[in-house]
Amino acid sequence: MDRRHFVGSLGAAALAPRWLGRLPLRQDLDRIGLQLYTVRKQMEASVEKTLYDVARIGYREVEFAGYFGRPPRAIKQLLDRNDLKSPSAHVPIASLSSGWYRTLTEASQMDQKWLVIAWLAEEDRNSLDAIKRTAELFNKAGEDAKTFKIRLAYHNHDFEFQEVEGRRIFDVLLEETDPEYVDFEMDLYWITKGGADPFAYFERWPERFPLVHVKDAGPPPERQMMDVGKGEIDFARIFAERKKAGMKHFFVEHDNPADPMASIGVSYRALKALEFPG
Repeated sequence: MDRRHFVGSLGAAALAPRWLGRLPLRQDLDRIGLQLYTVRKQMEASVEKTLYDVARIGYREVEFAGYFGRPPRAIKQLLDRNDLKSPSAHVPIASLSSGWYRTLTEASQMDQKWLVIAWLAEEDRNSLDAIKRTAELFNKAGEDAKTFKIRLAYHNHDFEFQEVEGRRIFDVLLEETDPEYVDFEMDLYWITKGGADPFAYFERWPERFPLVHVKDAGPPPERQMMDVGKGEIDFARIFAERKKAGMKHFFVEHDNPADPMASIGVSYRALKALEFPG
């Protein structure tokens, strides 16, 4: 911009009505991710083609749930080739007790910043003592991960919003884990299915949800899982609270879509068109 246009733009700004500056800024998601569990059958058939197709739709980030027999370095080369990044991956809770440093090393090779536990067996959550033991395991593993500049996170389903001995499982996990070492990946479908309020969690535990899974829910009581934009979840309202929640990465997911590639295309376009207050 030359000086004449620069000065002219200052004049226009000075003449703008005062109320204009009070309007909420509109934002959208500059990078949208995909949990690759959604396209697991395609990944089994061809990792190379699937990552290419995912990138062609417009996704810029992917979250892994297994590497389909490929070494992490080879996967990283495929990501680079397709202009994709992988900020996180799902790993089983057993990896925290056996082979944890190997898992952390592989995550470092992928430039991942989070490793996410996606499921708790019944024995890990069937009493308050069991939940507290699980939280302590998370704390220790998260402390180890910090030396790799990686954080541990936990991903919810709906069972965490049930009560054990009068306490919600999810609440106990949040209370008993150290925020210095442990984050949470909120699945926006499953918290809705479980009958809980994500806004209440953002308010009570701010900045503990840097990762979110984005999939829609149909009407109650069934709350059928749906592509983004096809259900009832108000994503614009949720993402307007992203700073309070600490949200940094947004991963589309659908556990069992009829046509996985069509599904992730529909969800991507819905999220790309979404606007919310900045």
